Amino acid sequence: MHFSKPSDDDVDKDLLKILYDKKIGIVVPCHNEQRNIAVVVNTLPDYVDAIVIVDDVSTDDTVKEVERLKEEDDRVVLIKHTENQGVGGGIASGYEWCRDNDMDAAVVMAGDAQMDPVELPILLEPVFVDGVNYSKGNRLIFQQSRHIIPGIRFFGNSVLSLLTKLASGYWHVSDSQCGYTVVDRDVLHKVDWQKMYKRYGQPNDLLVTLNIQNFRVRDVPVRPVYNVGEVSGIKIRRVVFTISNILIRRGLERLWLKYVVYDFHPLILFFLFGLFMAILAIFFFISVLIGWVQAGSAPILSTLALLFSTSFSINSFFFSMWMDMENNKTLR
Repeated sequence: MHFSKPSDDDVDKDLLKILYDKKIGIVVPCHNEQRNIAVVVNTLPDYVDAIVIVDDVSTDDTVKEVERLKEEDDRVVLIKHTENQGVGGGIASGYEWCRDNDMDAAVVMAGDAQMDPVELPILLEPVFVDGVNYSKGNRLIFQQSRHIIPGIRFFGNSVLSLLTKLASGYWHVSDSQCGYTVVDRDVLHKVDWQKMYKRYGQPNDLLVTLNIQNFRVRDVPVRPVYNVGEVSGIKIRRVVFTISNILIRRGLERLWLKYVVYDFHPLILFFLFGLFMAILAIFFFISVLIGWVQAGSAPILSTLALLFSTSFSINSFFFSMWMDMENNKTLR
């Protein structure tokens, strides 16, 4: 499946005028995308001002193909990495170019033609019309997405989305792994892109950073696209471990900075109490287990202590989550 260049007639006239008045950069991180990169460039609408292709040390003819495209389209900019930095590194380089060249918004699109340019306006509208700082695609809420997205990916994405809600504080956001995103001028200038995680897990890391700085984020339904010649190099076990580590580390960092350092909030007390009771519950569980093995029955006091500590821990965590949701309602 390949896309065609969208027509201006398909966009609301008032929105189209805004899009032509703004400076829009498209960031395309690439690694061995000689097959599809021309499709990406040739289908981008005329209101796009710059197409920033970041080659992450491709071993095929991606660079040659981009050089050819530069001769045909003067919007194309080529950035070449000397060392492989991962997709996040490519995005960071593109964002920095957009920031330094005074773009009003930067859109991330993959180099494998999995993102439909027809959907660009609906991603840009929240940023330019509603004042949202970060607009992102959400394939999970698209109609019939369950039948389009491969089952293992749908399940994995759903689990990661839930964990990302916990870590980032954006409880209204899902499909955390979708890379079809738009950042506005404020985000481009206020985020230190060299500190952003540069491998797979970049979207999760960025959401936490955006929440710490109180940026507004919105999901937009986009159509899932597969079987266009894309090649996935994702190792599931490695990804699960890596992203879990990112979410735990950055999630704790967010709680500390947002609810202790920058402005104290009582939810941190509920969280710490829940954590303390969870540790006690583990201790009492081991005690019950040992007593069961040695005496053939569970010690009554240890069992009661296990039930109470587990109950208090769960309730405390739920209270802290509810307070976090209430505190972040304004960031929709």
